[in-house]
Amino acid sequence: MGKVLRSHSKHHLPIAENLLNREFSADKPNRKWASDITYVATDEGWLYLACIMDLYGRAIVGFSMDDHMRKSLVIKALS
Repeated sequence: MGKVLRSHSKHHLPIAENLLNREFSADKPNRKWASDITYVATDEGWLYLACIMDLYGRAIVGFSMDDHMRKSLVIKALS
């Protein structure tokens, strides 16, 4: 089985600044949020999950699931 390409690291798009600089703790709620996207194989295809976590209490403050990985997935998680 061949290697599956998951991202394209040689693009020419701007790269966001790393504001957290690996400082994954916060002294008050809603000061620092982190996010991630993961995907799960199902019988009907891929399901994508975007989560937003408040780093103060490690609580999930927003999430969204859909059958695509477009920017609207993350926008819904932030809403």
